Amino acid sequence: MIGEVSLYGIYVPWLLLLALLALALSRGLSYLLARAGFYRLVWHPALFDLAMFVVVLGALSRFFPEWT
Repeated sequence: MIGEVSLYGIYVPWLLLLALLALALSRGLSYLLARAGFYRLVWHPALFDLAMFVVVLGALSRFFPEWT
């Protein structure tokens, strides 16, 4: 089936796996930006983190087009 992977008999959509990977990458990037002091320049850090997650998820879905 296209767009799904079977993990021990449970079908999981690729987008969910990409979202988990994007969450891990955006958390790591957020940690690095916080250590660099970038969040002092950001008006609303939570909105910035959400936008960064969406951008990372979009980049991953474009990088792996056969998965979505």
